[in-house]
Amino acid sequence: MGIVRTSPRTTDSVLPGLALVAGGVAVAMVVSWLQPSVSALTVAVLLGAVVANVVTLPRSVTPGVKLAGRRLLRLGVVLLGLKLVFQDVLKLGYEILLLAVVAVVVTFVVTRWLGRVLGVSEGLSLLIATGFSICGASAVAAMNSVREQDEDDVAKALGLVTLFGTVAMFSLPALFPLTGLTPAQYGVWAGGSVHEVAQVVAAAGPVTGALAIAVAVKLTRVVLLAPMLAAVSFAERLKYPASGQRPPLVPLFVLGFLAMAAIRATGLLPDVVLSAATFVDNVLLAAGMFALGTAVRLRSLIRSGPAVLLLGLLSTTVIVVLVLTGTVLIG
Repeated sequence: MGIVRTSPRTTDSVLPGLALVAGGVAVAMVVSWLQPSVSALTVAVLLGAVVANVVTLPRSVTPGVKLAGRRLLRLGVVLLGLKLVFQDVLKLGYEILLLAVVAVVVTFVVTRWLGRVLGVSEGLSLLIATGFSICGASAVAAMNSVREQDEDDVAKALGLVTLFGTVAMFSLPALFPLTGLTPAQYGVWAGGSVHEVAQVVAAAGPVTGALAIAVAVKLTRVVLLAPMLAAVSFAERLKYPASGQRPPLVPLFVLGFLAMAAIRATGLLPDVVLSAATFVDNVLLAAGMFALGTAVRLRSLIRSGPAVLLLGLLSTTVIVVLVLTGTVLIG
């Protein structure tokens, strides 16, 4: 077999789009650096949406933007595994670990059911259920890589997870004095219910003694991304006849995610390598988020009707109330 070479024309075709994405990522990273409580991923999604809704993008950027929204995003999900510290997760104790698992599974299942009741499309409710139960925009994008949905549905899911994650980020600290929770319990509540990792940091940061446990609980939810994707991939596989085109039992990027988590667990990687990998991962995920953000159409989101917005609200309410109740019961 000969070596497959990329033609100059193919390379040139992705450059305009990648240049646009790189500009968006640069702005998102700077904003996040200036304001650490704001996730670069959230900023990237918003920038992509603003650009797409304010400016008419030329067709020349399409190949590069698609490359960022698929391949670069999957590479980002793979490197996300290096952020998992299993030792910190295991220190939480079986009761908190069980609460995190129950919260993810119940929120996912209930959101899918509510989607059917409200008449929301099956594909959109799947993306919303995944993003709201596990880790926000990254989970939405990862699920879309396993079971590709209409771009409009992806955009709506990203918009909803950003909107309601931000609402939860500000609401939980305001409600904390009324709950009677200790700082450690509040950390469990924030980490178990807020959507994005950066939003968890922002929600737990104002409460002294809550941040470390909040991040550990949040990472417990992130760990569940891999089995969730594998389960959906397996379900999709059953839909195809044995002789037909079937998706892999476990997507390759999910295996990569698990491999990176296993490498991190060995403790062999020096801090400088982990820091560099974290930076690269943030860049790759931000690139993917910007690309997905360009598919957001505000008019379409508004036209989606109250059912979709209600689903986002109810899904957020389910996980917030469920985790709060579980935290109180654990004591």
